[in-house]
Amino acid sequence: MKTIQLGHICLLVALATLFYSIGCSKVYYGAMEKVGIHKRDILVDRVENARDAQSEAQEQFKDALEQFGSVIKIESTDLKEAYEKLNAEYEDSEKAAKNVSERIEKVESVAEDLFTEWEEELKLYKNAAMRRSSAQKLKDTRQRYQKMLDSMRKAEKSMTPVLSTFQDNVLFLKHNLNAQAIGSLRSEFSSLKGEIESLIKNMNDAISTSNKFIKELKQ
Repeated sequence: MKTIQLGHICLLVALATLFYSIGCSKVYYGAMEKVGIHKRDILVDRVENARDAQSEAQEQFKDALEQFGSVIKIESTDLKEAYEKLNAEYEDSEKAAKNVSERIEKVESVAEDLFTEWEEELKLYKNAAMRRSSAQKLKDTRQRYQKMLDSMRKAEKSMTPVLSTFQDNVLFLKHNLNAQAIGSLRSEFSSLKGEIESLIKNMNDAISTSNKFIKELKQ
């Protein structure tokens, strides 16, 4: 019996995800609520996913910086090998950045749906005091959410110059596979290092803000 119920729940979740992917958000939320998963739960889950994506991107950019540094410090580096290593790191960093952006967009989507529903349901109250209390909670939650979202977007935005600098250097190495290319890249390392350190700081702030928001939402 439990196996049948579990299978039924898994099927509902799979169908709900399918409906959401094709833009039927109402059907998605309805199906999720049938198995006890509400917008609030989905929001927490997506904030956690966005936080984890930022953490993974942070590690990827650290690895990329380390690889960049190791390549330019070695005089006898094989240039083709150097390009392949740095290009692989750049592509992984680009994917990590894209994943962060997609996760943040998913957080925004469910958060706006949750706040819209909350605001609409305020009209259903008959008790004025309860309505005011709920309206105040909505306002407070929105403010905390906006602070978290701003922090996430700041971290996301700081990835752009890092990727641009990284891409320029990878392309330069690709187009100038000679000893002079490595010499030129050395001058770029300090700039890239500073940008990645700033990015990591922004991501740490965003992760910390996300954790605080999740904790408050769960209370």
